[in-house]
Amino acid sequence: MSFNRRQFLAAGAALGTSGAIATPTSPLPFLIQMQSDPLLPKATGKRVVICGGGWGGVTAAKHLKVLDPSLDVVLLERNPIFFACPMSNKWLVDVVDAQFLTFSYLDVAQKYGYHFIQTEVTAFERDKKRVVTAQGWIDYDYLIVGAGIRYNYEAWFGNDRKAAEYTKAMFPAAYIPTAEHFKLKQNIQNFKGGDLVMTLPPPPHRCPPSPYERACLIADLFKQRKTKGKIIILDPKPSIMPIGGGYKDAFEELYKDQIVYVPKAQIQEVDPFNKRIKTTAGDFKFDHSILMAPHQAGDMAWKAGVIGRDADGKLTGWAGVDPFFLNLKDDPDTYVIGDAVGVVSPLFKYYPKAGHVANAHAKIVAKYITDRIKGRELKPALPDNLCFMMVKTQPQEAIAVRFKYWVNDKGLIVQDQDDDNLRRPELVTEDFQWFAGKVEDMFG
Repeated sequence: MSFNRRQFLAAGAALGTSGAIATPTSPLPFLIQMQSDPLLPKATGKRVVICGGGWGGVTAAKHLKVLDPSLDVVLLERNPIFFACPMSNKWLVDVVDAQFLTFSYLDVAQKYGYHFIQTEVTAFERDKKRVVTAQGWIDYDYLIVGAGIRYNYEAWFGNDRKAAEYTKAMFPAAYIPTAEHFKLKQNIQNFKGGDLVMTLPPPPHRCPPSPYERACLIADLFKQRKTKGKIIILDPKPSIMPIGGGYKDAFEELYKDQIVYVPKAQIQEVDPFNKRIKTTAGDFKFDHSILMAPHQAGDMAWKAGVIGRDADGKLTGWAGVDPFFLNLKDDPDTYVIGDAVGVVSPLFKYYPKAGHVANAHAKIVAKYITDRIKGRELKPALPDNLCFMMVKTQPQEAIAVRFKYWVNDKGLIVQDQDDDNLRRPELVTEDFQWFAGKVEDMFG
């Protein structure tokens, strides 16, 4: 399978008579700004700056304007379009196309009257209530950080940047919406046979049941094409979770010739150059691999200085927030939503790092901010979560997991989990209905 590539070449230098590049004597055009310039004029009212346009960020921007049209809302995001990771496993095997997963930031921003600026966030000056970007700085009254995740390649390679970059380029995890999704799809579609090893990150990680879904859909593709190969799942956990029963049945009943599941396989060493992995469950060589390093809160969370610390003072890798209000305890005007959120309860620790939760967090925080501005009493709210996982394409069948949250008499958040292990077509229908509803909530 090949991918067409277009190359856009631009020549912007004017040559003088001496052959040297001419130095501009006029000011920069209005829409070309430096980091030292203001990104937007000062707001006349309250301004909310949202860093990160994932499921949480784009939802927060819309719902803030719906709740209070007078707010000046600014969404900063480095990607030009929104790409829906929660349905991307289906795209990898051509159940859906790329158009199904991509949406316009500009259209929804125009519709609801907020600013969308495609730029890279480079720094935070929270003492000044300011965000610095590649195109200039912007002040805020309230800050929402939707940082998503980053791959913690340092856990595998230390400071060996070459090994990390080679791994990401050749054996991408594709859990962050970037070009690595296209590389992974190319790898899967071009796979000719042999051992395809998948390393699963240790908890917590983005969308806990989705690596197993990915394995099932790739196995389904190999089975249809009669590809002679094995998918070897190296799972650091003692068993499949969540939806353990449903996935176990799928592995044994549908893909016994395609999937080998290896529990308690904590990574000890990864050698991407020689295609070798050492784990507590044994050593493995591979013909190809999907190498999923451990996850942490995304880069912006680290730049913003919102990473929490444990009882020993060690950085946790995830944002330390108030479990009910999702803001920093030492900076109540800074909120963190979605996957970057750290421990919220000693009973289960983390919310599932899923698009559904990020979407819920965004609406909860939008309500908190608008209530604060209007002087209303804040009423704590909790998210829910719902994940559908396709395990077969002909006919299409899925399994699911649902989470509910409530507060016990000790004031702790409790998680109730319901695994729906019986694979059936009805859950596929519900999955697409769920996605359509979320798309309408974010972009409609």
